[in-house]
Amino acid sequence: MSQINITFPDGKVRQYENGVTAMDIARSISEGLARNVLSAKVNGEVWDSTRPIKNDATVQLLTWRDKDGKATFWHSSAHLLAEALEALYPGIQFGTGPATENGFYYDVDPGEHTISSDDFKKIEDKMIELARQKNHYERKDITRDAALAYFQEKGDEYKVELIEKRGADEALTLYEQGNFVDLCRGPHLPDTGKIKAVKLMNVGGAYWQGDEKRQQMTRVYGVSFPQQKELKQYLQMREEAKKRDHRKLGAELELFMFSETVGAGLPIWLPKGAALRMRLEDFLKAEQLKRGYQSVITPHIGKKDLYITSGHWEKYGEDSFRPINTPKEGEEFLLKPMNCPHHCEIYAHKPRSYRELPVRFAEFGTVYRYEQSGELHGLTRVRGFTQDDAHIFCTPDQLKAEFLDVLDLTMYVIKKLGFDSFTAQISLRDPNNREKYIGTDENWEKAERAIIEATQEIGLETITELGEAAFYGPKLDFMIKDALGRSWQLGTIQVDYTLPERFQLEYIGPDNQPHRPVMIHQAPIGSLDQFMGVLIEHCAGKFPLWLAPDQFALLPISDRFNDYCQRVKNELAAHDIRGFIDLRNETIGRKIRDTELKKVPFLLIVGEKEVEQGKVAVRVQGEGDKGVQTIEAFVAHFKTLL
Repeated sequence: MSQINITFPDGKVRQYENGVTAMDIARSISEGLARNVLSAKVNGEVWDSTRPIKNDATVQLLTWRDKDGKATFWHSSAHLLAEALEALYPGIQFGTGPATENGFYYDVDPGEHTISSDDFKKIEDKMIELARQKNHYERKDITRDAALAYFQEKGDEYKVELIEKRGADEALTLYEQGNFVDLCRGPHLPDTGKIKAVKLMNVGGAYWQGDEKRQQMTRVYGVSFPQQKELKQYLQMREEAKKRDHRKLGAELELFMFSETVGAGLPIWLPKGAALRMRLEDFLKAEQLKRGYQSVITPHIGKKDLYITSGHWEKYGEDSFRPINTPKEGEEFLLKPMNCPHHCEIYAHKPRSYRELPVRFAEFGTVYRYEQSGELHGLTRVRGFTQDDAHIFCTPDQLKAEFLDVLDLTMYVIKKLGFDSFTAQISLRDPNNREKYIGTDENWEKAERAIIEATQEIGLETITELGEAAFYGPKLDFMIKDALGRSWQLGTIQVDYTLPERFQLEYIGPDNQPHRPVMIHQAPIGSLDQFMGVLIEHCAGKFPLWLAPDQFALLPISDRFNDYCQRVKNELAAHDIRGFIDLRNETIGRKIRDTELKKVPFLLIVGEKEVEQGKVAVRVQGEGDKGVQTIEAFVAHFKTLL
């Protein structure tokens, strides 16, 4: 049998027999690895680990630690859920059952049956019973006509509809495990035995194909794990996440609000939240100023033609707010979906020489995207948000040095804000679907090489994801892990040869000839709104001292001590320490409890003794009393904590 070359992610090449599977490859390395392999990326596409590989290929073995490995596990769990439902509810029909970011769901039409949370236990038990049978997920190629005949005979009208939308000559695949057969592209686990723990989380309604005029399906949500202890940890984390929910804490701490009258997905920042956010902006602006960035401000709207030129209309027009028509015939504007086209226009407004490059523009610019109402979620998924957006225009020779400086800035900002654990992800284009992107292969290769070389130069540990690039260029994304172990994509750095080409940007080089600059898009935080939601949950509302809306609260035991409290407040303000006096006619116990709930770092209690001695009784939020201190001693200690 002929040999094929298998290239691993580290660049090493090994030869195997034609028809080898990813599972065979894993076994050739170690049995322990084979037990953990869930699926594999073959030339960037996720495959079953049991699918034969018949040509030279790049192969990445996927386990539970990989995002695509988890997706395979949860997609297979959705099929296991469907098998259990079919066994328990005869005549049930099936829509679609994908993996989600944190589990899976299946949309079903239960017919005469009703599925509620009261049924979860028996469904879970059935799933585990089926999982223990260790039935293989078998992939079968099938013609469109044969698939149509199968599901027509079965009486599953939803699968029939999906098949009828396929081309007459289109090859389809079925997956079978145990007694269940589904129309599916895959991939799936080798067998059901890998699923050791399941939990159904919710049941709700969902219109078929998202069309409110169609049948309402029953959507059953679930999550599953390779070990029971992982499910236990997940459920504990969910309970903690409820306590930290930024929507709940945002209301309690009076940081932000939403108004249906203003519009869904449009956050409104209240005084405390606005003050906190402005401090974050001031911190970032100060860092940008040190590194030679120039602040710019651009409008909230732009002509539709601007976004046609940039390519944003072609790629994202369907997901944008509808164009704004002016009284002038044929003139259309859009709410700004991105800041970068505006910054390209700033660069182009006058001739540029190589001597003035790099040029670095920075803006806290608000952009708008029409997210579906069902996808909106507090601050982390909104329709209007502000980006800490900056764009660098440089010569090709300056690219690496600029990229490294941006990398240094991004990592400094992330760590300063209290996120010590992050993953740097190199996001490249999908080699099998280049129609998703704009620009030439040559420029893409140069941009991808620049990111890879820069990260290698500083020894930054990275992972690589194909198909995750922006439509105009590759990027380095920072996946931040919060206090609950959840990952969030926040900061990003992108190398772009395409927009300078589309906007015909130029500089005059030392040869007195026009040349094309390279563009770096960078946002250490990304969306300020999303970041604020993540930060609130990460620190459970107890912000870093330098960011806290109020750093102290003065709590007089009696209104006789209000004047003294005002003098203390003024003295602390002179040292740039901010806070408030609780002047309410409440007991000191009530004031302490309320201030603790507001997560104020320092509680300064004032009574007769403190006034006589010119001191305050210090209490630290969540830690209790720290004794009586002079104002000078408190200030000195406070400064050591910043």
